[in-house]
Amino acid sequence: MEIVEFEPRFAEAFRTLNEAWISRYFAIEPKDREVLGDPQGQILAKGGRIFMALKDGEPVGCVALMKMADGGFEVAKMTVSEALRGSGLGRMLMQRCIEAGAEMGATRLYLETNASLGPALGLYRAVGFRDLAPTDTPYARADVFMERPY
Repeated sequence: MEIVEFEPRFAEAFRTLNEAWISRYFAIEPKDREVLGDPQGQILAKGGRIFMALKDGEPVGCVALMKMADGGFEVAKMTVSEALRGSGLGRMLMQRCIEAGAEMGATRLYLETNASLGPALGLYRAVGFRDLAPTDTPYARADVFMERPY
């Protein structure tokens, strides 16, 4: 498996991988549609990055770093295909985010998630994220807020 930078040819996989996990556990929200429908404009053009996990050249996971006004980056739209959950691929994607944040001079990584996603919470805490007080969010499903300072 390898982690690569997003290319336009991955746009459909980025959308479908994320729609699969979101619709399984929650409802797809307007902000999801906005970001997943235009990753180039909503993430990359605004100073963010997207990483794709490939297995035998096929997209099997992804994660985005969305630039924040405070000098940090939000870790968003992270998922691994169901067949590869528990394989360590999520940790590889998160490690790439941590490296990329350092490369870009980020002050912190931030994320919003849901308390029902136990394995994800375990991963985030294992790589240094800590809980924050609740904040305003466009996502109804977000009830856990975390950051990892640099």
